[in-house]
Amino acid sequence: MTDLTALSYTAEHEWIAFDGDVATVGITDYAAEKLGDVVFVELPAVGATVTAGETCGEIESTKSVGDLYAPLTGEVVEINDAVVDDPSSVNAGAFDAWLVRIKTDGTPAADLLDRNAYVALTGGEA
Repeated sequence: MTDLTALSYTAEHEWIAFDGDVATVGITDYAAEKLGDVVFVELPAVGATVTAGETCGEIESTKSVGDLYAPLTGEVVEINDAVVDDPSSVNAGAFDAWLVRIKTDGTPAADLLDRNAYVALTGGEA
């Protein structure tokens, strides 16, 4: 299980774990619960450049289709093929089913939240 207090979060319900200049990104349990049963995940290609705040993928559930937003600017260095192959793994454990790894360009990420601020944003859920 991931140490949830060590993560950063976005208002778009993504979590980010930093390891130097590489950020691992996924969606939160709150987002997975609101989506319902996830049936399809589209992620950017390895080598693609993503820009903070812009759409970089899609996640589809039995209820709706939602955009995935890049929380940081940089290059996609890895995607989680296991999630693409089995999207339901997001529902089984959103904090374990990371989506992409982004090598950041060094630009500070704006609007990232700590755990307490994210829990306050969601009304007590993460």
